[in-house]
Amino acid sequence: MAVSLRGLKHVRTLAGKVDACAIPYRGFMQITCLEMEKARRHAERASAARRIRDIDERLEEIEKEKRALLAAVAPSAAPAHASGIPSRPVRNPAGGFRIRY
Repeated sequence: MAVSLRGLKHVRTLAGKVDACAIPYRGFMQITCLEMEKARRHAERASAARRIRDIDERLEEIEKEKRALLAAVAPSAAPAHASGIPSRPVRNPAGGFRIRY
């Protein structure tokens, strides 16, 4: 029976099996990364809240403009059937439609 020679490749070690948090600087590095991500998320959240606030303000402006225009147009608007011609769309046999006023 031949005896197999074992070399340096066969020596068992614990390299790579150490828990990442067991080394103090790695634990602090993970905490630092988490804090940086938290700061980025806070900035994202503030930015999103600002965009939502801007959109809400613009929607209010649109509603105010719409009310002002409707108030300006409503008293002078003539009834739709004043001329005796209905304002509903009329089918065109050639395709499409046209509206008679």
